[in-house]
Amino acid sequence: MADVLAGSYLWIKAFHIISVITWMAGLFYLPRLFVYHTEQAVVGDSRDAVFQIMEYKLFCYIMNPSMISAWLFGGLLVMTPGIVDWGSAWPYAKMAGILVMTWLHHWLGVRRKAFLTGSNNLTGRHYRLMNEVPTLAMILIVISVVVKF
Repeated sequence: MADVLAGSYLWIKAFHIISVITWMAGLFYLPRLFVYHTEQAVVGDSRDAVFQIMEYKLFCYIMNPSMISAWLFGGLLVMTPGIVDWGSAWPYAKMAGILVMTWLHHWLGVRRKAFLTGSNNLTGRHYRLMNEVPTLAMILIVISVVVKF
């Protein structure tokens, strides 16, 4: 197994990066959709229905597969011999950032369902603040991986 992973390392890394980019795009865009949904639509009107379709397709067709594949390819990278130095702090910092992104992903899924049932009680300001979370996680992850402290 180690030989297969080592021989496929560059392909696994490429697909991991592609998965992370598409996942991050969704993590940046969905809270912004929630801002507009909160501020521009009324429960049951035509704009509410359009936002719900957009949010559903983004979450289910782009974000969920991207998150799963990012975890899958990231796990394969972790299992590849010589890639992770477990004696350093960076893999643990990266994992903290990944867990924050995964928590946000699931929180956004819960919030999407609140719009679906007409029970959203958060403001556009709240979603704007939550839109900063993936940026902070991304900064932590990129610095961890590049600097390898």
